[in-house]
Amino acid sequence: MSSVRSVCVRVLPGTGKRVTLIPNEWSVGKLVTMTTTHAAEAPPPDGLQEHFDATIARDQRVEPRDWMPDGYRKTLIRQIAQHAHSEIIGMQPEGEWITRAPSLRRKAILFAKVQDEAGHGLYLYSAAETLGADRDDLTERLIEGRQKYSSIFNYPTPSFADVGVIGWFVDGAAICNQVPLCRSSYGPYARAMVRICKEESFHQRQGYELLMTMMRGTDAQREMVQDAVDRWWWPSLMMFGPPDDASPNSARSMAWKIKRHSNDELRRRFVDMTVPQAEKLGVTLPDPQLRWNEETGHHDFGTPDWDELTRVIKGDGPCNEQRIQRRRTAHEEGAWVREAATAHAAKQAARTEKGAAA
Repeated sequence: MSSVRSVCVRVLPGTGKRVTLIPNEWSVGKLVTMTTTHAAEAPPPDGLQEHFDATIARDQRVEPRDWMPDGYRKTLIRQIAQHAHSEIIGMQPEGEWITRAPSLRRKAILFAKVQDEAGHGLYLYSAAETLGADRDDLTERLIEGRQKYSSIFNYPTPSFADVGVIGWFVDGAAICNQVPLCRSSYGPYARAMVRICKEESFHQRQGYELLMTMMRGTDAQREMVQDAVDRWWWPSLMMFGPPDDASPNSARSMAWKIKRHSNDELRRRFVDMTVPQAEKLGVTLPDPQLRWNEETGHHDFGTPDWDELTRVIKGDGPCNEQRIQRRRTAHEEGAWVREAATAHAAKQAARTEKGAAA
């Protein structure tokens, strides 16, 4: 990267102040290296921190060319990368059933859904790149175990009912978590979430429709659905992350309006939304403490096994090793495609340059 940086002058809205913007290594080109330990953040040029704080306070969007604190940028890269990794790894549990789905209609639905998840990952990796992150670096961090993805995708799918329950529970939890992200303070992330949430809503309806169909079937099919509900309920509650008093990143993300609600608040919303759906479906949620609380206007429910969540996050879940190995294999086997695409792009660029010079 050149040591010569472009400089521009901007007038801060509503203040009349003129400030000099000096792009740093995050805002020019690609981020070459990302380390887990950083020196103390240098103070920004006069007025930039004030402008950033005012933008957040007014509920306005921060855009890629705007100055932002390094902590804000790093928090966004961590969150968006984890979200993107989750979409890509999340293709695997249901993808295993594409060839085994019971009808052509179910195969087509499942294939389309898995394809949607791949698209979500690409939107999110693109959003991370606007912050200076390098997509190849993020992928390397994932397959080397240096970045995380959602714990929910480390559980097996032994029956076709799991496909429906993933749509109902997992995509339902994703909707609770992600719809508020459409109002995230970072523009590219918020805009990516609009389309993602529309598609996730459709996925949830697909999953619920599959379960309704199975519940109208045989006793064996109804037992299959209840078994899947029993296995996925608690991991789905863990999707929202640890409780608020044990979540080190939530407070800062909420202060910056990257996220809008705490983990516990989102978890409670999911429970309140899911209980009447379970009653309509005719299944029992596996929580003896689950009951309506007239005083709070919400459901009381039991406490997930946070020790299990910790184990799964650290790599000791039922399918952690398998998920990462498959992602690593796919990345290695796809190297020739990336190389061919890069060569083609270089050839097209050379032709364009030659044509412009002629």
